[in-house]
Amino acid sequence: MNQPPQGPNAPAARLSLPLDSSRGRWVIVGTVLGSGIAFLDSTVVTIALPAISRDLGGGLVVQQWVVDGYLLTLSALLLLGGVLGDRYGRRKVFTLGLVAFTIASLACGLAPTGPVLVAARLVQGVGGALLVPGSLSLIDASIRGEDRGAAVGLWAGLTGVSSAIGPFLGGWLVDAASWRWVFLLSLPFTAAALWVTLRHVPESRDPAAPRRLDVLGAACITVGLGGVTYAFIEVPARGWEPVGVVAAVLGVVGLVAFPLVENRRRDPLLRLDIFRSSQFTGANLTTFAVYAALSGALFLLALQLQQSLGYTALAAGVATLPITVLMLLLSSRMGALAQRVGPRVPMTLGPIVAGAGLALMARIVPGSSYWTHALPAIVVFGLGLAITVAPLTSTVLASVSGERAGAASGVNNAVARTAGLLAVAVLPPVAGVSAGTDSPLGPGFGRAMLISAVLCGLGGLVAFATVRRGQPVHVNPLPGVHHACQAPCTSQQPLEDTRGTRS
Repeated sequence: MNQPPQGPNAPAARLSLPLDSSRGRWVIVGTVLGSGIAFLDSTVVTIALPAISRDLGGGLVVQQWVVDGYLLTLSALLLLGGVLGDRYGRRKVFTLGLVAFTIASLACGLAPTGPVLVAARLVQGVGGALLVPGSLSLIDASIRGEDRGAAVGLWAGLTGVSSAIGPFLGGWLVDAASWRWVFLLSLPFTAAALWVTLRHVPESRDPAAPRRLDVLGAACITVGLGGVTYAFIEVPARGWEPVGVVAAVLGVVGLVAFPLVENRRRDPLLRLDIFRSSQFTGANLTTFAVYAALSGALFLLALQLQQSLGYTALAAGVATLPITVLMLLLSSRMGALAQRVGPRVPMTLGPIVAGAGLALMARIVPGSSYWTHALPAIVVFGLGLAITVAPLTSTVLASVSGERAGAASGVNNAVARTAGLLAVAVLPPVAGVSAGTDSPLGPGFGRAMLISAVLCGLGGLVAFATVRRGQPVHVNPLPGVHHACQAPCTSQQPLEDTRGTRS
């Protein structure tokens, strides 16, 4: 494999741009535009699912694939995307991600059939895997150390706004125009991000990046997640046809092979020895439980509000807005509280409160009132998430040594994305949700909410058993950076670290 260019004209490993300089501000603009469209896309698509199903057909299966097609390639390739940026150039990989995301968004907006839309969503996930890790890595590599915390805080705030307006904007676009505009909306923003990135953002790469890419590991996890996801979505609808059997077998083989491959690679995507920390392992188990419950429940809630209760897309987007508001208002305060009292209490209490909100959502059925049934459940659920997320992220980072914080953040993000992917595939058939095009979800919705509630509660119990009582050491993958959580939807995750999984 060719080595990166060396010498005086080679891209820098790290620059030192002041945040208040012209070039520093352009770096923020480019990264906010690039990552903001990925977060915005994730929050608007769920609201558009009933309209997509009405137009293209396919019922629940197509709706699941529209969400999971994106999450599949994103979660499988997210770690590789960070390593590619370090190895070949962060701006270059970020730009490739923007191009792939733009082309795929156009294809989504013009898709004539459900399978074409799903294929385009798979490509969108590839673009996201190149794009999202690169946004913070460009800030980390370009902005000087004393300004980096403020730069990432500005980045988090602006991308948080894009996520917050997603459900409202998506609902308005679906009702006023077409679900296709949910995807086409990103095109002017990606064009602007490309212009800013190519003209104003400096190139950088890590001279210590792995010489060999772990392609085999990436292939194993992609085949594993893809096979299992296909089996859980398609088998309940089609039965155990040969293709379903093959997909299930390949999925299991890929997932079993992944840790075996990683344990033998010199430069693996995932260093398994990081899981020797029981607190790190426990925090990631909590992450998996909470984000699986979150993703599966909000996926079905968007369908329940529109297909069973008759909400418009805009009304469904506004209905879940209190979750976003609570997250934006309380997450930083909960993080500060956890620094004072330790993470164990909020990480135990938060998932239990969120689980109580999910249990209350089982009461959101045809004929129920938004003010007495939906709103209390949504508020309790949002409060639980606000209590949980910031302490969870800081605990993940504090459970490993400082030089491994980048690996810890990357693994935690992959766990959260994978949890959402599997929840959307698994929860509907397990709960007995079987809906045709624009048809009510039936009693399976209530069972799904109760299953999600139990899953959240188990996450809290795992945190109680594994998280230490004391205060977490204040560790961040970027100097002066506090991790944050974006507005909730199927992609509500901690911010991606910029350095892949290398320690």
